[in-house]
Amino acid sequence: MAPESGELASVAHRVLDFVRLSEKLKCELRHSWLSSGRRESVAEHSWQMALMALLISSHMASPVDICQVLKMVLVHDLVEAEAGDVPFTETGRRKELKSAHERAAISHIRSLLDTAVGEEIYSLWMEYEAGVTNEAKLAKALDNLEVQIQHNLASLKTWDPEEYLLVYTKMDRYCVYDPFLLELCRAVKADAERKWSEAGVDPDAVRASVATGSVTGVAEALPPTASISRRENPGRKRGRLMHGQTPLFSSTELAGRSGHPAGT
Repeated sequence: MAPESGELASVAHRVLDFVRLSEKLKCELRHSWLSSGRRESVAEHSWQMALMALLISSHMASPVDICQVLKMVLVHDLVEAEAGDVPFTETGRRKELKSAHERAAISHIRSLLDTAVGEEIYSLWMEYEAGVTNEAKLAKALDNLEVQIQHNLASLKTWDPEEYLLVYTKMDRYCVYDPFLLELCRAVKADAERKWSEAGVDPDAVRASVATGSVTGVAEALPPTASISRRENPGRKRGRLMHGQTPLFSSTELAGRSGHPAGT
């Protein structure tokens, strides 16, 4: 029996309302910068992950349901439309409450949609968080790989000292279970090291700092051209930029970077 027009209209309005909510992911800014000098949005991060899933899935040692992976990638950061993005390196109250806020957000999101779709999105998000299935493992690996790939594409002026250490400490545990992911992880690390070397940063000095966990050691090894503090960087303010983003670089710097998206 086909749904009545009134029921269809109700569902249509709920879908439209939810799309309005999800649009916030285009405005929510991450602790990542693009090669153009502006900050990356959550939506852009998710899109890049989805493209990577298509490129990678056929090379996995264990088969994955690519449709399930793509759905998971689409919804894995959906809670940030309500809870906001909390950078990995952030400390304090927001970080402590991150998990609770996100679980409250996904429960609220489930209630905004019709039962079937709401339950599917809730289930996908919970599957991703658990990280047990092959699909969830791949999605989590992509989440971490994409972050580092984007950092490699951005200017070193946008890197905090602790982010040099994360090149060696954050991706591996999500990639080690699969030969192709591990090889991709190695390639991403090599790209970071190449970028450092071109900017006068010694990869050996960074690796030595990993053993001691010394962020200070990394900061001291950075040349002035590859070092910028949060106070010097007007683009590092947290929050949504609803009416356009303030670029990290001046128009003169951007002109000088033309044709060199991964410049330092």
